[in-house]
Amino acid sequence: MPRILTAYSTATAYTSLLACTLTLTLLTLTGCSQPSTLQEIRNEGVLHVITRVAPSIYYKGREGPTGYDYELAKLFAEELGVKLRLRVAEDNTEVLSVLSRDFAHIGLAGLSSQPLFENLYTALPTGIEAQSIVVYNRDVDRPKALTDLIGQTLHLVPDSNHEYQLQALTGVTPDIFWQVHPGLDAAGILARVETGELSYAVVSSNELDLNHVFFPQVKQGFALGDAKELAWLFPANQDDSLVGAAKAFLKKVHSNGIIAQLSERFYGHLDHLNYVGARTFMHHVENRLPSYESLFRDHASIFNMDWRLLAAIGYQESHWRPNAISPTGVRGLMMLTRNTANYIGINNRLDAEESIQGGAKYFRMVHKKIPERIAEPDRTWFALASYNVGYGHLEDARRLTEGAGKNPDRWMDVKEFLPLLAQKEWYKQTRYGYARGHEPVLYVQNIRRYYDVLARMMKPTEELAAKDSSFVGLEQNPENSLNEEGSDMRAGIPPELGMIPPTL
Repeated sequence: MPRILTAYSTATAYTSLLACTLTLTLLTLTGCSQPSTLQEIRNEGVLHVITRVAPSIYYKGREGPTGYDYELAKLFAEELGVKLRLRVAEDNTEVLSVLSRDFAHIGLAGLSSQPLFENLYTALPTGIEAQSIVVYNRDVDRPKALTDLIGQTLHLVPDSNHEYQLQALTGVTPDIFWQVHPGLDAAGILARVETGELSYAVVSSNELDLNHVFFPQVKQGFALGDAKELAWLFPANQDDSLVGAAKAFLKKVHSNGIIAQLSERFYGHLDHLNYVGARTFMHHVENRLPSYESLFRDHASIFNMDWRLLAAIGYQESHWRPNAISPTGVRGLMMLTRNTANYIGINNRLDAEESIQGGAKYFRMVHKKIPERIAEPDRTWFALASYNVGYGHLEDARRLTEGAGKNPDRWMDVKEFLPLLAQKEWYKQTRYGYARGHEPVLYVQNIRRYYDVLARMMKPTEELAAKDSSFVGLEQNPENSLNEEGSDMRAGIPPELGMIPPTL
């Protein structure tokens, strides 16, 4: 004990050493030992989790942090009676590195178990199955098997299930080449296939499901293998106490239906994100709108809005269903969040009148936040985008627009940059980070189309519009309502994405 001997006398050191020896002997005799991983977590009161940003794992939504794995991990931390402390990694490479050094208790990477993990990580399936899917740009030949890709290059994100699958398959089908793109996530890969910069790529099926509607030029080819459950990863040198607790927790949430609820919340709506004909909307105009038209008119008048715009927002949010409830907690005809309802003084979100009143009041507040220098109708487009994705994310997109030398006060420019907020190479440059930036573009597009139909069929609030300069209305030139901006908006979204029902 050289440090002790230099600080104290030899006699003092001997006494201390004897005391330590006796203490260790007593601990051994009484059966005491170093606390388990689970006990350490409970002693500290914190569960340390490393993750990456992806719509399938973790991201910041309208109500704060969310994502399938994040919500599950939060419930697990609550089950343990501790706080969840999240660290966000750049990519899976960093997630795996942090775990290999035992700097986190659990890693959320969107990966399934692999033979390479055997001595490095313990994998625990969490309920979502995925497989590696070959995708391609619609302008190239559709591949039906790996043999169709001989001489081509497949493009992948780093540290994915896909490379392992390809390595296993190249023994059967040689001359298959692939390129890994550090710095890109699945959305970044899909965006490049969309433009034709990349012809072929491999992405995880669950990430394709969550992003496919935003990339209509990307087509699905074939799967590289069978679907496997995605897993939480634990450092291999941890004892099995935390893994055992996680297994018991996952068994519990499987049996009580929570896993099914989370799966429905994040994946259940995806098969409904397809074309909805104008006949459906017209049916609702004839059969649902009459019940709420007077409420839209009255509350739009109170808040100096075109009632048809308010009605279009309501249709996009709930298809004019006052009892609509989202698994995320958003509810009512105007689909208000609990925080928004509390902020604007709405008590019962499922009451149609309160919901419409709240929607009108909140939209008006959002509209006023948009800089006055922005002329209509662009100011309303920005307000709608902010209503959907949040003002901070809208400002991030406007900064990206300005940085690219385009006009941050013009919707037709900013809508090109909002989708980039879903790609890591772009959102890491922003203040508010990841957002599903395609959604506000579709949101604005759909509301404009619903409004166009209502504007042709219904009369505006002409008296209020004429006497109040602060009136929010879109018919700046009634004789030419399909102006250049409107035409551009219609051209900006492919026809198959024209009518998208709300994500409920």
